[in-house]
Amino acid sequence: MNTFKHKLIVALFAAAALVAVTDLAVHARQDASAPQATVGAQSPTTHVKPTAKVADGARAEGVAPAVAPSSAAAAAPSSAALTATAPAPIFVSAAARNLSLSEGLQWTFGGKSQRGWSLYLPLVRRLLATDADAASPEFAESLARWQRASGLAPSGVLDDATLYAMISHWQSVRIKDRAHPSPEQLVVAPTSDFYDPTRPDELRQVERRAYDAYKRMVAAAAADKTLGLQLTKTGELAPEEKFLKIVSSFRSRAYQEHLRRQSPNAGRAGLAVNSPHFTGRALDIYVGGDPVETKDANRRIQVDTRVYLWLVRNAESFGFRPYYYEPWHWEYVGEVTTGKR
Repeated sequence: MNTFKHKLIVALFAAAALVAVTDLAVHARQDASAPQATVGAQSPTTHVKPTAKVADGARAEGVAPAVAPSSAAAAAPSSAALTATAPAPIFVSAAARNLSLSEGLQWTFGGKSQRGWSLYLPLVRRLLATDADAASPEFAESLARWQRASGLAPSGVLDDATLYAMISHWQSVRIKDRAHPSPEQLVVAPTSDFYDPTRPDELRQVERRAYDAYKRMVAAAAADKTLGLQLTKTGELAPEEKFLKIVSSFRSRAYQEHLRRQSPNAGRAGLAVNSPHFTGRALDIYVGGDPVETKDANRRIQVDTRVYLWLVRNAESFGFRPYYYEPWHWEYVGEVTTGKR
């Protein structure tokens, strides 16, 4: 009897030991397959279930689903993601060149030496359909797309060849026919529409279609509260408001020649021999600074005003195209259907 009891006790201890060893082995395998905690972490490693969604490529190759990362790991982008979103080296290099050329590029227009292209940046951005900084890789990438579409080497650098191509485009969409309108095609605009209300009747004439488009454009600008324009109770530009008032409109050939004699150094870039003002569809509109001064310092003031930037974005939808060299000069070429940017 004592022998039986002894054997029974030994068997029970052996069974218990086997169960303990088996349990330890199971936990060891689980710990080996579980994600490891970050060194120095304050919280223990959390075991999570595999994600239910598997990439098509992994499923096709029979790869087991990956364990979902912890919230901290999910917040940090992978090296692959950083590579995918980082700009290409060529555009980083182009951005550095654009920063230099925006103020330092040497070129000529109208017989005058020019330096840099930053004065035309609002028009350039409009052309490229981007708001990116000129010294950014994103700007260079947008420029490269435009260069490729224009048959230029897509370098992303706004060099002299690219700038001349842009100027050619801007000039190509201006008024082509410089013929005088007939008297019945002209209307004498009221003094309230002019920057100088004392301007005589013969210098306040505007081609009818251009004048109608101008009034619609001014009404749209007046409705834009971000411009901060001074208005009358009826929504018209107030008498004391100067922005968007007409500085000059229709000019006869005799009057244009008179202006050229007064400013002999203006050159054809400033006072053309065959001026688009002859048509009555070219309007000099006040956008800030000295109304029609072409010095770089004055044009810098003008291209930074909210009114000028508004015109760059919106004037085309009313049929007006810019003369890139003069921020105040806009020409009615006929309305086009184009979305605002």
